[in-house]
Amino acid sequence: MKQPATGIPVAQTYAPQVPHQQRGQTVDFSTGLCDCFSDCSLCCLTCWCPCITFGRIAEIVDRGTPSCGASGAVYALLMAFTAGSGQWIYSCTYRSKLKGLYGMQVDCCGDCCIHCCCSPCALCQEYRELEHRGYNMALGWHGNMEKQNPGMMPPPVAGGMTR
Repeated sequence: MKQPATGIPVAQTYAPQVPHQQRGQTVDFSTGLCDCFSDCSLCCLTCWCPCITFGRIAEIVDRGTPSCGASGAVYALLMAFTAGSGQWIYSCTYRSKLKGLYGMQVDCCGDCCIHCCCSPCALCQEYRELEHRGYNMALGWHGNMEKQNPGMMPPPVAGGMTR
C-alpha cells in the first residue's frame, strides 16, 4: 500500500503488467490465431455465442465499464441488424485496445482484416491472451479485482432511506 501525505493507506489500483521490451522487439500474442482447438470449450462457446466471448473480453479490456452483458448485447445487436456481417467492426477496435494495453504493435488495418475474415479465431486468441495474462474470464473485471485484492472492497452501503 502507498502512504499518501495524510497518513491514511490508499489501495493501489490494479494495472496489468506490460512485459519489458528491448529495443527493436515487439510483444506478440502468446498463442497463434489458428490455435482455436487448444481450448475446445472456448471454441464451441465462440462459435455458438460469440457475444459472450466478446463481452468477457470487452469487460476486461475496458476495466469493468461497460459490463460483459452490455458489451455482449451491443455485439449481438450488431450481428442481428447486419445479418452477421458487421459486428467485426466493433470487435476489431477491442483487439487494438488489447494490443495497446500490453505493448503489442497496433495495426488497425490488420486487426480489422483479421476480425473481418476470421472473427471467431480472433476472439478466441484475445480470450486466451487475457487468460494467459492471469485473468479468470468467467469472473469478469470486478471478480478478478476482488481476487487480486481480497479485503480491499469498500464497506457495504445500506440501501434506501430509513427512519
